[in-house]
Amino acid sequence: MSKKIYVGNLPFSSTEDDIRSLFAQYGTVSSVSLITDRDTGAPRGFGFVEMDEGGDEAIKALNNYELDGRSLRVNEAKPREDRRPSRSRW
Repeated sequence: MSKKIYVGNLPFSSTEDDIRSLFAQYGTVSSVSLITDRDTGAPRGFGFVEMDEGGDEAIKALNNYELDGRSLRVNEAKPREDRRPSRSRW
């Protein structure tokens, strides 16, 4: 069963390939998605990794792992909540 993993406090210089190779040490990585700002395209400093196997081991090993001077926050991703459209007051 695949596991979706949240990865936070990423260095802004991180690429999907960097993160994929880091997590691949612990199992099979099926996808990596780094989140960027909608308007500027600049990295937001977090992303998600989906692993077919080895997810629990990766979480244990990489939580608080230091990458380029930043301590990663790694845990199981929470299910995405549906967001209601906000009512505009204007």
